[in-house]
Amino acid sequence: MNGGAGQTEVLIGALNACQGCGATALERVLDLGHHPPCDSLVTPEGLHEPEVAFPLVLCRCTACGLAQIDYAVEPQVVFFPEYPYRTAMTALLGEHFRSLTDDVTNRLELGSEDLAVDIGSNDGTLLKGFQANGVKVLGVEPTGIADIANAEGVPTICAFFDDAVVSRIVAEHGRAAVVTGTNMFAHINNLFPALRAIGTLLEDDGVFVSESHYLLNLVQELQYDTIYHEHLRFYSLRPLTAIFARAGFSVFDAERVPTHGGSIRVWADRGAREQSARVAELLAAEEEHGLYDGSAYELFRDRVVASKLRLLELLLDARKLGRIVGIAAPGRASTILNYCGIGHDLLESIVELPGSLKIGKYTPGTHVPIVEESALFADQPPTALVLAWHIGDAIMPKLREKGFRGNFIIPLPEPRFVEGG
Repeated sequence: MNGGAGQTEVLIGALNACQGCGATALERVLDLGHHPPCDSLVTPEGLHEPEVAFPLVLCRCTACGLAQIDYAVEPQVVFFPEYPYRTAMTALLGEHFRSLTDDVTNRLELGSEDLAVDIGSNDGTLLKGFQANGVKVLGVEPTGIADIANAEGVPTICAFFDDAVVSRIVAEHGRAAVVTGTNMFAHINNLFPALRAIGTLLEDDGVFVSESHYLLNLVQELQYDTIYHEHLRFYSLRPLTAIFARAGFSVFDAERVPTHGGSIRVWADRGAREQSARVAELLAAEEEHGLYDGSAYELFRDRVVASKLRLLELLLDARKLGRIVGIAAPGRASTILNYCGIGHDLLESIVELPGSLKIGKYTPGTHVPIVEESALFADQPPTALVLAWHIGDAIMPKLREKGFRGNFIIPLPEPRFVEGG
């Protein structure tokens, strides 16, 4: 099924046209092979059942510059009721969202009569920031995590975001002063219908604030692990501005933020606000770094292969010294493990913080068991592979404080060995 401007159906299966502009000008950048959906963790019973894997290929549109994968998995397969990811498990993300909601509240001068709607709201962590600022809130979350949000006092509709949900929200709560979408705007299979629905939901001068992994960070810092089936598109500002324009929105500000190893926050409305100078500055930086003439991608591909080989070399050397345990199991870890072929023979287990919904399950494709973090300190393996490497500078000192004495391996952007303390 083709993508492109004006498309009204949900994208599913192989895509032979750009999801943004509709041009049949997709150029392959990096073929990572076939992968299972990154958060489809395997239960002990499921180890005896077959797994489904889908193509995972990064492409770029040579017409508009949008980076994207060329296969869209059905949303219900990727975001299933037992989806295990919880925002609240990452303290740094909670701090970031509080800063974001403070910024939005102050900048848009939101008050007690204003409604903030978060799409893909997960456990309501972001909306709690708006609540603390006295703003009315409502989440839209398609997975069972919505039950957690409701139980914690964040009103949340358990559904995929679409016209029917918008009609319900407007009828029951009125229109929104702001709609937020953090780390979800690249996930939706129905891009243009969703943007039109957001337009219907917003007040006339309302604002849509999105945050997505930023393509420039992905390419410059070798973040190939952010390529997985949840991420249908990898945004840079030029094609994103064109996508918004096709849907009747105007980008009035854009900024780089540190979450998820580097993201882009984009502010869009219907033309009510003057455009910030930061928009032109980011567009110039993207041109300068070769995102649109293709020069950045050949180097990126070569570096990914070299990085994979170097990581395997470090792991094989470390394995000779004894056991290796992984640190954290974010979705991006699945890409590293499956692309590099890191299974239970190299990685004994992966530890997660107490309370994680991933504990007791196994990584998709590679079947590495996920256990509680306390096992790391009790067993003291010689080496730990930091799969959440993008926040490794914060994780490693905390693990040292808790008593881990072993070595660390940081897999990206350049695989390196950090000796124990």
